[in-house]
Amino acid sequence: MKLYSIETGHFKLDGGAMFGVVPKSLWQRTNPADANNMIDIAATSLLIEDGKKLILIDTGLGNKQSEKFFSYYYQWGEHSLDKSLAKHGFHRDDITDVFMTHLHFDHCGGSIQWNKDKTGYEPAFKNAKFWTNKEHWEWAINPNDREKASFLKENLIPMQESGQLHFLDRTQQRHFYNELNFEVFFADGHTDKQMIPIITYQDKKLVFAADLLPTAGHIPLPFVMGYDTRPLLTLKEKKKFLDEAANQNYFLFLEHDAHNEIINLNQTEKGVRLNQTFTFNELFN
Repeated sequence: MKLYSIETGHFKLDGGAMFGVVPKSLWQRTNPADANNMIDIAATSLLIEDGKKLILIDTGLGNKQSEKFFSYYYQWGEHSLDKSLAKHGFHRDDITDVFMTHLHFDHCGGSIQWNKDKTGYEPAFKNAKFWTNKEHWEWAINPNDREKASFLKENLIPMQESGQLHFLDRTQQRHFYNELNFEVFFADGHTDKQMIPIITYQDKKLVFAADLLPTAGHIPLPFVMGYDTRPLLTLKEKKKFLDEAANQNYFLFLEHDAHNEIINLNQTEKGVRLNQTFTFNELFN
């Protein structure tokens, strides 16, 4: 097995929305805002080369939305999924599996693209299986009013129509899937049945934290995003998982942190806190 960090692009989100009820005077210490109260956000995917499989975890925003849509998210930097794949010697047609932690547009938007004539949509990974779970799929295609703007039909229906959509069964909160060769922790606070991959690699446990822990600034338990549909449940899930991560020295791959790629944690008198930060290349050379 070999892992690669894949930069799909950077954007910005409102700092208040990203930290919910936490005052700006606290969250800006770790996530400084610009004049418009926007903070830096990454959309970093993880690529797993495992035998004949090439598994991509999450796909970023993609590029098919309108100029008006992207104007809300202040994209910055030169990163793209295709450039990052090519840097490691891969092409999107090489991908055998796309695992989506959940179906919000910033996690699965890159899974679907315009067709050649721009008359409709098609899978951006023509040779891949797209993995989600049935409960989350139903949640996404029949969205509540709170999440309707995050679950975009153009990101979802083409997966189903292509025949490339596959479901993982949730038999328990944490389960090892042989077809992917990693564990998944299910978390329901941010959105229903979000899937958090836990990968054993070079004798380490690497957790793709997705929106259970968006940035290093979100480590304190009350630092919960305003986007979460069940914030009190997020508190319980974070405590359970971060305690385990600190006690067993997990390494957390931060999908949305534009400045801290991988971190680990320790227990302190104030609870779980940041221990060290690492670049991907420092940790896995």
